[in-house]
Amino acid sequence: MREIVLDTETTGLDPLRGDRIVEIGCVELVNHVASGKIFQSYINPERDMPEGAFRVHGLSTQFLADKPLFAAVADDFLSFVAEDRLVIHNAAFDLGFLNAELETLGRPALSPARAIDTVSLARRKFPGAPASLDALCRRFEIDNSERTKHSALLDAELLAEVYLELIGGRQAALVLSSSQAKQPGEEDEAHNNDAKAPRPHEPSSEEKAAHAAFIATLDDPIWNS
Repeated sequence: MREIVLDTETTGLDPLRGDRIVEIGCVELVNHVASGKIFQSYINPERDMPEGAFRVHGLSTQFLADKPLFAAVADDFLSFVAEDRLVIHNAAFDLGFLNAELETLGRPALSPARAIDTVSLARRKFPGAPASLDALCRRFEIDNSERTKHSALLDAELLAEVYLELIGGRQAALVLSSSQAKQPGEEDEAHNNDAKAPRPHEPSSEEKAAHAAFIATLDDPIWNS
């Protein structure tokens, strides 16, 4: 099972008012284990960076000036996410921005039905508790000390760990590697010991004598029939 944990950084909160994506970060999970494959790209938003957004992620207009446009990375991004499930913290926000960018290119939208919203997962699991990424990292004791600024790739990596905890804990994601997995016909080491000799069940002469003495005390015992 392949899943893509995804995050974006933007120039603001509303794509309908001209805000644009400035970074996309994705982490691939296979059977709930990080495969090591990622997708990350900074994007030139073709507009200025508001001060409020800059304080959040630290990506300046100058830094983004020579980065590719969304149109230049769209194919690579869509190829990476393919048709697999998306894991997103506040999915409506990120999908809103991604679909606004795709619409300008005449490309099909990403369906909300393929997304798992980890905010909703957290609120169902911990009603009334904070559901921000930082709060969930603290709850699950995930090290987020490097998150001094928002970063799409770093946030996707942290979210991958949070997601595994939300669906049952990181222990549930532990699987045997191909080198550890037993091959057909192999026996478990614990069951590979030499067979032990069977325990003797023939009564001893003392036990036979004791039994005969007991039988002698009975009236017409069936053993004598």
